[in-house]
Amino acid sequence: MSEIYRVDVEITAPVYDTEVTSRVADAITNIFPNADLEESFGEIRGETHSMEHFSDLLYRQEILDTARGEFFSNREGDAFAFALKKQAAFEGRVNFSVGEPDELGEITVRVRVDDPSVEGYIDHIAPPTEDGQPVDA
Repeated sequence: MSEIYRVDVEITAPVYDTEVTSRVADAITNIFPNADLEESFGEIRGETHSMEHFSDLLYRQEILDTARGEFFSNREGDAFAFALKKQAAFEGRVNFSVGEPDELGEITVRVRVDDPSVEGYIDHIAPPTEDGQPVDA
């Protein structure tokens, strides 16, 4: 795909007293390996401009439809947001956190798309499927 996407991905995760900060950082970088992380008291913040590894995980886990549902239901203007479970992320798996907050807290991700469009970017990282297989738009 030759399109160039301009996106800002903001990642935040609480670090509780019972957690090891480096493990929370590992959970984030397992999903977003290019994220630049900053630690502050009780929280880790990160920023990246790529979701390619995240997209690869969605394909491998065969959860493109689930991801699209999360992205579109949490879309606001030129951005969308979602939450991931820390434990699954630590294991290198994407598991969306929906409903009750996870006891370990969540990794919150906010994606702002500058170009081309939110819909176009969602189609890029989690394309529509038919019978479970990605459909070329």
